[in-house]
Amino acid sequence: MTGRQPDDHEQPAGQEQSAGHRPSDERALTSAQADVDDRAFETSLRPRRLIDFVGQERVREQLELVLESARRRGQPPDHVLLSGPPGLGKTSLALIIAAELGAAIRVTSGPAIERAGDLAAMLSTLSEGDVLFIDEIHRIARPAEELLYVAMEDFRVDVVVGKGHGATAIPLDVAPFTLVGATTRSGLLTGPLRDRFGFVAHMDFYSDVELVRVMTRSAEVLGVPTRPGGTEEIAGRSRGTPRIANRLLRRVRDYAEVRADGVVSREVARSALAVYDVDELGLDRLDRGVLDALIRRFSGGPVGVATIAVAVGEEVQTVEEVAEPFLVRAGLLARTPRGRVATDAAWTHLGLTPPAGRASWPGGTGPTLFDPS
Repeated sequence: MTGRQPDDHEQPAGQEQSAGHRPSDERALTSAQADVDDRAFETSLRPRRLIDFVGQERVREQLELVLESARRRGQPPDHVLLSGPPGLGKTSLALIIAAELGAAIRVTSGPAIERAGDLAAMLSTLSEGDVLFIDEIHRIARPAEELLYVAMEDFRVDVVVGKGHGATAIPLDVAPFTLVGATTRSGLLTGPLRDRFGFVAHMDFYSDVELVRVMTRSAEVLGVPTRPGGTEEIAGRSRGTPRIANRLLRRVRDYAEVRADGVVSREVARSALAVYDVDELGLDRLDRGVLDALIRRFSGGPVGVATIAVAVGEEVQTVEEVAEPFLVRAGLLARTPRGRVATDAAWTHLGLTPPAGRASWPGGTGPTLFDPS
């Protein structure tokens, strides 16, 4: 991994990849993970300054204070940890931090740092005030993480020379720098590493209004004409994630150019997303397949996730890590001690009426530990 600032055609290695299962190609439209096309596309759309960054108002305000205070002191700011689901702009904020400070940025990812020596070599090349961005920092190797502790606190690395009883640790000073770490799974960070970040920000999902602002800017950059209602229709199906919103905008643009007048309107967006199997809630084929199996084959549950996976022809890990998180967040599926249960909202979404007996269950979401078998 080279230690230089990426140009407009490069993206950080392992950009906002989760440690979990990678979605299949057919799910790419509604996956928050970035593929190769997304990385090239996002480069041209990334905001360059904090004032241009849409959404995350509280995080932007806090980060602005941290950066301005550092500029006035003439010192590097505290180390920054950005956490949250993929696709919300953690990498963009890292690049903005460097731009706001007028500093160079070195980019790498946790999985790429396999040995302490890899990290030591990178740290030794930093100049004063540089920004080091480590994406998916929770996946960094443990020996490298322990070396990072000292580097973050004392701006020093201990290089071990030799092996066994003859090994000697040689301390080497590194220039004061700012570490920006990004993680999609903050719970996997060790306590000592988390405690060394002076500023920790959690990024939340976007509202539909914020997503419309994101797509309006993207449409202007890409030269895509829109009509009132077009971006609003896409925003409602984007799962609160800018990356998904921009991806759907590109697909609707393609549809508009081939089968319509080239303008993204509400009607065109609806027709395009119907072709791509993305419904009004943002559910795709796998999501609806899980709900359909749960309701039509197993009367709404409770049923084990392994049984659901067999019913939809997917791996258990795919159902657990790809489909379930959004279904739970959307209030369509509940995880109970006895298995997965479809909520009343799921029945309604499929155009079905929940069984009358469900009214006795708390919230109409299914049985609890205290219900009879």
